[in-house]
Amino acid sequence: MVASSVPIDEIGRILRESVGPALGTLTRVLRDFDLAEESLQEAAVLAMQRWPVDGNPDQPVAWLVTAARRKAVDRLRREAKRPVKQQTAWRRDDALGVGWAADPAALIDEIGDADELVIDDDQLTLLLMCCHPALNVEAQIALTLRSVAGLSTAEIARAFLVDDSTMGQRLVRAKRKIRAAGIPFSRPSSDDLAGRLEIVCHALYLVFNEGYSSSGVELVRVDVCAEAIRLARLLHRLVPDDPEVAGLLALMQFHDARRAARLSTTGELVLMEDQDRMLWDHDRIAEADAVLHAAMTRRSPGPYQIQAAIAALHSTAPYAAETDWPQIASLYGVLRQIVATPVVELNRAVAVAMADGAGAGLAIVEGLIERGQLLDSHLLHSAHADLLRRMGHVDAARAAYRRALELVRTDPERRFLERRIAQV
Repeated sequence: MVASSVPIDEIGRILRESVGPALGTLTRVLRDFDLAEESLQEAAVLAMQRWPVDGNPDQPVAWLVTAARRKAVDRLRREAKRPVKQQTAWRRDDALGVGWAADPAALIDEIGDADELVIDDDQLTLLLMCCHPALNVEAQIALTLRSVAGLSTAEIARAFLVDDSTMGQRLVRAKRKIRAAGIPFSRPSSDDLAGRLEIVCHALYLVFNEGYSSSGVELVRVDVCAEAIRLARLLHRLVPDDPEVAGLLALMQFHDARRAARLSTTGELVLMEDQDRMLWDHDRIAEADAVLHAAMTRRSPGPYQIQAAIAALHSTAPYAAETDWPQIASLYGVLRQIVATPVVELNRAVAVAMADGAGAGLAIVEGLIERGQLLDSHLLHSAHADLLRRMGHVDAARAAYRRALELVRTDPERRFLERRIAQV
């Protein structure tokens, strides 16, 4: 370490980026998900105490794993000293060759003999474990956001629109299910992996979305986006012939390539049509385009490939005026046949409005409102307001903008809506 004064917020950022990779390795080493998570929490507290004094370690993940292993050993030693009848039966999976151990001391030597860090493999294995079919979809997503993406319970609760205690209980139940169902920390077989890919892709998609359109006060969580992309790369490397995995990776890349232009230098939200396209990462766009093209040559289109194709049309248009809106609207029509969700319909409405006029898009949005869909989303009311404004319905537009303002969370979006209200 290099001794220096390190800002607390910088330490917090490094910890957020490190806990996911560290948890994957610790789960493999300790053979127990709860023990790994609790030991890592203790190591993170120790890091907050030590790093401001000693300086940040060169390898923070390795530092956390080492510290957490020591905490786990201390805990197991305390457990071993208790009377046998009072000891916790530390569960370890048969697939790893260790079965059940009523004596926690039996695990201590194994922890000390654990092999070196294999961070990428461990974190991908943790992702696959969180997406095990024995867990319901809600538990899979929540565990992925918590354990792989490193989001707090409060952040996950906001994403699911529930209170913190409810989400905390769901996470506890999910971890109990892992224990009760004997879900191993190991790569699934090829057949099992094929059946699990859809859920894994969905989990990564939601992780990326939480980073790109955060449910918290920040508009973008760069660390969460980067982690989702890194895991998508690993998954693509594991199953290079799966077109939907490739489509998901391309979709993330297209969106993330435009990140630098989403906010002005003063932190104000900039709509895509007004963004400085010189700020876009065109190398990343070219890479995503190549990944998408290779996937689509397999002629097995799916929702992630279609969304990536839409993102490609946005990302490769040299000017906003040259965006192929009729093609985008058509692709949303195809996507709606596969994934008939209100969010897809809202996006289609915007594309239709650009291709065929505000009135055509307004009819779709008002159909969503009549059906009571997305009424708690500021995006619905903001889109509704914009279309009303373009149609000249000023009073109705102002009311819709105000409703969006009541629901919005991030400061840049809030200021954007306030400016819109002032303009109408």
